[in-house]
Amino acid sequence: MPTLLHIDSSPRGDYSASRKLTAEFVASWRKENPGGEVIRRDLYATSLPPVTMEWIAAAYTPEEKRSAEQRNALKLSDELIAELLRADQYVIGVPMFNFSIPAVLKLYIDQIARVGKTFAYGSDGVKGLLEGKQAYVLAAYGGVYGAGSPFAAMNFVEPYLQRLFGFLGVKDVSFVATENTSRVSTGQVTLDSHLAPTLAVVRDAVAAA
Repeated sequence: MPTLLHIDSSPRGDYSASRKLTAEFVASWRKENPGGEVIRRDLYATSLPPVTMEWIAAAYTPEEKRSAEQRNALKLSDELIAELLRADQYVIGVPMFNFSIPAVLKLYIDQIARVGKTFAYGSDGVKGLLEGKQAYVLAAYGGVYGAGSPFAAMNFVEPYLQRLFGFLGVKDVSFVATENTSRVSTGQVTLDSHLAPTLAVVRDAVAAA
């Protein structure tokens, strides 16, 4: 049966637009895949340390030669990578912070982008090892950063994640964004009413997958 990895990276809890989008995706996915499994990974409930020299040394030490300390340094990385390998599809909630991704998501990426695990070097160059996976990035932007908008060039969320996952072998990456969420923050509209059109897009994306 199919497996979905559900990742959230917003700190806003019930007030998070991106979390509501991923929740809708998961609910729709469960209806389409009643026997499927959902793996939950809340990055704000996960202690994600920055990469250290010890981590790097461990990652580049052959597995059979690693010390107990090195194995411990990679324990979380191994766990996160195992989730990626186990899942067939990923749904990732991403709020835009200062034109890019939240720090917790970058910390997560640094843990899962590992030579020999999610990418490898060969005679033909770099090869991503997460082939055959499908990713959906559900984003929330305070302003308007879509293609053709005056601030489109400042949207570093989509090009970064597109290239990052492509590097890891995930070629099928879809983006759905709710924009101008500042209207919610300033009390002009409710979060539910603002999200209604995007939630419909999310449901359609799941049905079409």
